[in-house]
Amino acid sequence: MGPSWVAGAIAAGPATMASLIAAGASFDYMFLWVVILSAAAGAVAQFLAMRLGLLTERGIVGVVEDHVGEGWAVVLVVDVVVVAGAAQFVIMNTAASVSASLTGVNARIWGVVWGIVLAAGLAGRGYRFIEFLSKALVTVVVLAFVASLWVVPVDYEAAATGLMPSLPAGSGLIAAGILGGAVHITLITMQSYTMRARDWTVRDYDLAALDIGVSMLGAFGVYSVAVFLVAASVLSDPELTAIGAGKTLGPLVGDSAGTLFLLGLGGAAVSTLGGNTVVPPFLVADKLGWGTSVSDTRYRVLLAGFALVSAAGAFIGGEVISQLVLVLALGTVGTPFAIAIVLYLLNSDAVSEPPSTLANAGGLGLLVVSGTLAVNFLREQVGSGIDVLSGTVLAFALLLGVATVVSGIKYVREEVLV
Repeated sequence: MGPSWVAGAIAAGPATMASLIAAGASFDYMFLWVVILSAAAGAVAQFLAMRLGLLTERGIVGVVEDHVGEGWAVVLVVDVVVVAGAAQFVIMNTAASVSASLTGVNARIWGVVWGIVLAAGLAGRGYRFIEFLSKALVTVVVLAFVASLWVVPVDYEAAATGLMPSLPAGSGLIAAGILGGAVHITLITMQSYTMRARDWTVRDYDLAALDIGVSMLGAFGVYSVAVFLVAASVLSDPELTAIGAGKTLGPLVGDSAGTLFLLGLGGAAVSTLGGNTVVPPFLVADKLGWGTSVSDTRYRVLLAGFALVSAAGAFIGGEVISQLVLVLALGTVGTPFAIAIVLYLLNSDAVSEPPSTLANAGGLGLLVVSGTLAVNFLREQVGSGIDVLSGTVLAFALLLGVATVVSGIKYVREEVLV
């Protein structure tokens, strides 16, 4: 196994954790159903992306360019670069802050250190390095949060009430953040490239499906539920910071819980940094006609450059939890377009075998859910007043919304009405 563990490493990151903390601290156990749904939805999204990658044996940008059009490929690349780039800076800020909290060394120094480590490791050793790192760190992170459940008093009877679907007022941003951690444009678009790096073909279909089940349904699902239950059980401050959550657990339920939480947060940040770093270079290199492995010097330089530039995230400052939730919600805004493109290609002549009715239904369900959450998020942002940041997000969302609708019309005209 391997490729889906890289996606799982990104999904099981500090941005997802920030949303889970905010949900648990603000609404107790009410969002447990969303947490479980996110793991299932993430598995469906990865399954669809896996089918496209295996059946075409190409990167998604090249397939879009050939079968949908060059302009659509450009929109997809811009979508990923904007979303993944914003996430990279905020996640670096988180990794540096946690490292500083655990060691006492200035966060900005840690940002430079992590940037150099990423550049040397990824550009020097390539995909196998990030896959090994993802497997190791995701395992450690999951174990850390499962261990936290042994020292945190969880009311499982009360938690069971959270299985009933409900969306209280003012929860759109948090719900979008939780789902956005699992159903995210970076995870969907990277799958074809990571499978190519492993030389997987359609003959590896069963292994690829197992890979998704173990990493997304298994590891990511356990991670999400464990973090949420810990937060919902003992945290009650909606304004609590991500690092502050770990420190708060110490006086409440013992120093071991606080330490485990911070170690889990740090591991999640580093694993997500590694996985997220490779995504924009994959798509940009594919669009430029370059190779997507370190054997191509141009790709190697692009990868190292993105890793080093991300060190600037440690200089952002500010509270990371609100930044992380907003970044995930921004990903939710960009994700419907990626899902629409994948469904378009899977039901076109780009692949030799169309997906089953059940797979298409799952994809359409993802499109509806992610689109609804994106609309709810934007409505809340507009309702609270439009500033430069929310206005930029709104413009980005409108552009991608129009692109998603037009892609649907294009598919109907070219594939259904012909």
